Order: sequence, then C-alpha cells, then structure tokens
Amino acid sequence: MRKLRVALAGGIASGKSLVAHLFEELGAVVVDYDVLARQVVEPGTPGLEVLARVFGSGILRADGTLDREELAEVVFDDDASRENLNAILHPLIRAAAREADETAPDDSIVVHVIPLLVETGSTRDFDKIVVVDVPIETQIERLMSRNGYNRMQAKKRIAAQATREARLAVADYVIDNSGTIPEAMEQARAIWEELKTS
Repeated sequence: MRKLRVALAGGIASGKSLVAHLFEELGAVVVDYDVLARQVVEPGTPGLEVLARVFGSGILRADGTLDREELAEVVFDDDASRENLNAILHPLIRAAAREADETAPDDSIVVHVIPLLVETGSTRDFDKIVVVDVPIETQIERLMSRNGYNRMQAKKRIAAQATREARLAVADYVIDNSGTIPEAMEQARAIWEELKTS
C-alpha cells in the first residue's frame, strides 16, 4: 500500500480534533496544522521574530511568548492584517507539515488536519478530503461555550474562514457532527475503513 495523504478539514468548532484523535487511534499518522502553527512561533523562532516586527511587541507576553488573543484582536478586524499574518505563517506551517509527512512510513495514511484547507488553495495536495460539518449556529454556540466569546466575536471568527458550502464542495467524505459524538465517530470509522482500501 502506498502512502495515502488525507486532508481533514472543517470550520472552527466543527469537531476536527475529535475525528483526528479517532483516526490516530485507528492507525493514522496525524499532522495537525494548529499544533504546527504554535510550534513555528515559539520563542526564539524566526516566525515569532517576524510577527513581532510586523505587528509590534504588543503581541508578546512578558515572558516572550505570543499573546494569541492580542494578535487575534489585531487581525480579525482588519483583512489586510489577516492576509499579512497568513503570508507569514502559511509557508512556515506548510514546510513543517511537509517534513512531518515525509518522515511517515511509506504505507501509512497521513491525515493532515487543516482548518484553512480551502482558503490556502491546498485541496490538490491530497488524495482524499474529509470534511467535518456542522451548521453555523452550532459553531456559534460551541465557540460561545468553549471559548467564552460573545455572539459577535464567534460570528467574526466563522466569517474569517471559507463558507460551509465551499468546504462541502471539495469533500470526498463528509462527517455530520451536528448530532452526538458516538454518531460522528461511527461515520468516521466507516470512512476510515474506506480510506484503508483507497
């Protein structure tokens, strides 16, 4: 079996991490772009140096680590700043993901957990695309509950991503995560069985 590259996408608070964890338990090599995004801006990295130079030292905490909430406030209200941030981070994240992918065994299923799959135009880089889908209202409720956002903050973060329709349009498989966790996991297991025969 050759290495199979799978993109796992979904809007914010859709349940990508839940599905990624199950895939990992079932034997996938998981490359999580949110984890990589944190690693490429750790203290002492070129990524953090560039961010501080571009967005100012106000995005740094007293201990020199990135204040993500402060950075989010800067970029979510300004399209140009958000594009600037993406132009800095995306090449660093892609390079780290490529390195992780290359070290995976040749016969493995490598699941790339990519929140911004559609936005970055990366769909052609993968053999299969799995999208975790929930209604926008569910995303809003989860963000308010999980992150403590007010309704406006939640809607702003959802609006900063690709539309639900755009994600569904590129999907080979869709997991409907608007129900219970066991229901979503059952769908994910069925998809995993199909991926193993791809």
